[in-house]
Amino acid sequence: MFKEAMMKIGLALVLNALATGVFAQPYPNKSINLVVPQTAGGTNDIVARLIAPSLGEALGTSIVVENRPGSGGNIGTQSVAHAAKDGYTLLLTINSAQAINPVLYKNPGFDPVNDFIPLYYIGATPYVLVTPPGSPLKTLADVVAAAKKKPGELAYASAGNGTISHLLGAMLNTSAGIDMQHIPYKGVAPAINDVLGGQVPLAFASLPSALNYIKAGKLQAIAISSAKRSGAAPDIPTLAETYPDCVGEVWVAIFAPAGTNPLAVKKIQSAMKSMLAIPDVREKLMAQGLDLTPIAPEKLGTLLKDELVKWARIVKASGAQLD
Repeated sequence: MFKEAMMKIGLALVLNALATGVFAQPYPNKSINLVVPQTAGGTNDIVARLIAPSLGEALGTSIVVENRPGSGGNIGTQSVAHAAKDGYTLLLTINSAQAINPVLYKNPGFDPVNDFIPLYYIGATPYVLVTPPGSPLKTLADVVAAAKKKPGELAYASAGNGTISHLLGAMLNTSAGIDMQHIPYKGVAPAINDVLGGQVPLAFASLPSALNYIKAGKLQAIAISSAKRSGAAPDIPTLAETYPDCVGEVWVAIFAPAGTNPLAVKKIQSAMKSMLAIPDVREKLMAQGLDLTPIAPEKLGTLLKDELVKWARIVKASGAQLD
């Protein structure tokens, strides 16, 4: 009896040790999967590939960036929501997927608040309205005049239905009293490609995805969507200089599945803070047009909730709705 009782006590101690992590391997002990729920070439993909080496170094492991596009970002987001809660699958996303999709889609397949832990806010950047360099549309006044001359004919490309790039066009339509035709693409890269090829005259694209083309003279920048001009491109006027209500930025942040091991959460947050303090990393991100003004991790959740309310109002006004 005594021997049996001791065996039971020993088993209980082992199970308790496993539960509390005494026997667990230190985190991280393998590579971390960083899921980007959009195609390559977009804002969060660019950010992910810029920070992955330094973040991996700060954590002592490798960071594998994986694009899982589809359904406006829902597929990749769902996959992280349902992933193991061990800190080895993270989501690097943008507010259009996390704050707009839940009100745009009847069933996005995830709860943006309850299915995730807000880990770290990275930064924000505006969108830019672009045309090919040979286009007669060189200013915002040119665009508005052309749209008023032939209502419903002037087209603009976006990264997809319900994305900020789509809704900015809807906001400009309302503010300027025009009727531009919206052409949705499956990501910003194919939208830009068709502007470059002359298939569509205009596009709203995130500044990081378009900036290199603008600097190379392959795209012409008309206006950006931030409240003030970007330090990365100070010569580009803002939409708000003419239409104060036309303001919308994309922010980039990292999330983990709800219930993720708290020790892993703290290590990731600490590593992110260290990584974003590295001058070379900061310079590369700011060169892409990102404003790196910090937001505390606990305030990221508040920002998300505020944006859900904000974009729900704009989506409703635009009439956009997807199944």
